[in-house]
This record gives sequence, C-alpha cells and structure tokens, in this order.
Amino acid sequence: MRTSVQHTINSNARKFSIKGVSCGTCVNDTCLIKKNLSTPSVFDFSHKKTEIRCRKGQQFIIEGAPVNGLFFILKGKVKVFRTGINGREQIVRFANEGEIIGHRGFGTEEYYSIGAIALEDTVLCYFSKAILQEVLKTDPSFTYDLMLFYANELNKSEAKVKTISQMTVRERIVDTLLYIHRKFNTKNDFLNLPLSRKEYADYAGTTEEQVIRIFSALKKENLISAKGKKISIVNLALLKQEISEHNYYLDS
Repeated sequence: MRTSVQHTINSNARKFSIKGVSCGTCVNDTCLIKKNLSTPSVFDFSHKKTEIRCRKGQQFIIEGAPVNGLFFILKGKVKVFRTGINGREQIVRFANEGEIIGHRGFGTEEYYSIGAIALEDTVLCYFSKAILQEVLKTDPSFTYDLMLFYANELNKSEAKVKTISQMTVRERIVDTLLYIHRKFNTKNDFLNLPLSRKEYADYAGTTEEQVIRIFSALKKENLISAKGKKISIVNLALLKQEISEHNYYLDS
C-alpha cells in the first residue's frame, strides 16, 4: 500500500511538472533557499529542483507515504493536516508562499506524518531527499539556517499546544480568525483565505456546529461579517482583546 502511495505522489509530480522560475528571480525573500543563494553549493543545488503545479484541491503529500523530499511553496496556499481519532482531520497549519512543507518527516522518519492539499492553484519547488542531504553535508551555513528553522518551528508548536489547551472554544475560534488575518492579510476587506466552516473547526479543534454558532454570535456583536465562505473582521482590536490574556500572537 505504501508503495502505491509513493507512486501516486511521483505520478502527480510528473503530470504537473512545469518549466520554471529561477531561485535567483524568485520574489519569496523569506525562502530558505533564496536566503542562502549566495553560497556556491546552494546556488548549484537550487538548479536541481523540480517545479510542480497543483490544482486547487489536489493532495500532493499523502499521510503515511515514504518521505522522498521537501516542498517549498513558490506560489499559492496549502493546508497541512493529519488524521486523528476515528479518521477525523486535524489541520496543523496553513502555509503561504516561501514556506516549507514536509519538513517534519525529513531526516528522522521514513513516512510523512502529515498530508498536504493545495487550497488554490499552487506551484511548488520540490527537492529530493538525496539532493538535500548532499547540500546539508557540504554547506554549514545552509545547515545552520535549517537547524534554526527547526528550532523556531518547535518553539511555535510547543507554545501553541500550551496556549490552545487553556483557551475556550470561542477563544480558539477567535484565535483562528486572527491567525488567518495575520498570516494572509485581506483581499477586498475579506480574509485572503476563504475556508469552509468545517476547515475552521478542523484547525480550531472543535465542531462545525460550534463554529457556525460562534460565528453567528460574533456577527451579532459586530465583530465580524460574512458572505458565504468570505469572512471580514469588523473590529480587530476587540477580537485581539478577547485572547490578550493568553499573550499568543505567533506569526504562523
């Protein structure tokens, strides 16, 4: 079964592979590759990537598949999730341009512990496990930056677990709205990441019914407005005040 899963990922990669953007001309200045492009080994390594185009809704990492490399988002938005009790989906995070996907399994596990789906038409830069291991062994600066990245990810993960466990359901939903506003900004006054009520619930760790009920209360209190999947934050200051005692404002 795992072999067929791996084949699915590779088949999709071949099917949607495109000729692409040079790392030197990439606009994602926060990308770990772009930041280290001045070193010769990383510059050479950057030419060994495969660019993959995913359609909206396409899953490009399947939970339980063998780890075969890392994905960097060139363009688009992605949701990262894992399967919980009774097969329920738990969204771990949402990822934006310049971010890495699949790093939790790289180097330590044989299989991806998460799945990843494109939330809109997305372009990914893919580097195989073998190519990454080669550059990590030859470039101390890049290896150090990747180590700092992992340390930062661990700190954010631990802070989130500690704080979320102390929040009420309403506070978790408010925190989710603020997280999306902070990470993706707005477009035409609406959050620039249209999600279903179920996706809000899967990130906040609650039920779709609770999200609907609390959204309704927030609208009545004139804190948010909604138009289908589109959500607009009407009073950002008051929403922040609701969870201010948790002192929890992580960037991602």
